[in-house]
Amino acid sequence: MTAARRPYDALKRILDVVFSALLLVLLAPLLGLIALGVSVAMGPPVLFTQQRPGRDGRIFTLLKFRTMDTAPNAPSAISAVSSDAERLTAFGRFLRSTSLDELPQLMNTLKGDMSFVGPRPWLPEYLPHYTAEQTRRHDVRPGITGWAQVNGRNTASWEDRLAMDVWYVDHRSLALDLRILARTVGATLTGRGVSTEGEATTRPFVELPTPEADNQPEPDCERTDP
Repeated sequence: MTAARRPYDALKRILDVVFSALLLVLLAPLLGLIALGVSVAMGPPVLFTQQRPGRDGRIFTLLKFRTMDTAPNAPSAISAVSSDAERLTAFGRFLRSTSLDELPQLMNTLKGDMSFVGPRPWLPEYLPHYTAEQTRRHDVRPGITGWAQVNGRNTASWEDRLAMDVWYVDHRSLALDLRILARTVGATLTGRGVSTEGEATTRPFVELPTPEADNQPEPDCERTDP
């Protein structure tokens, strides 16, 4: 599944390392305040962790700030959506609307699990359901934000989001990444596309028999869901 590497890919990785390290230092006070807020509002743990597929389908541990109260696993992904809506706290809703819950993914980016820009990492359980063309979204590192996230975010259909992910893989460049980052700032400030109208979280790609207990299904996933 490994895609042909481009000259930009090496530069992209250098930029990811430099700017993720810089932002982790500059945003350390903000990260500390958010961690304190999560601890006060929801109790420990502060971070939500979940296994996600990265480049070439390799599994890594995704990091996010918790936005929900803990609860037993729901019997299905569809019922988990309803459960998630009930467990989403006021502080968690604020973190999601501003995408501040995604900030711990700077550590994923520094480690090389993720990039600033790329297809959002969804659940490993979704992998068998992709077509061969859709699987190409894993030819690059997943991103904190991406082309799908600035073109509908969670309001776009799954088919459209997958198609946009593959389009990004074929057209990735520094100019496109800068365009996506600029549009991400605008989408974050306005809160556009955080969730589908009338729902607190997005519907799952497929119904899964054993979803995780927190933040599943993720509202981006795609968000960047972003």
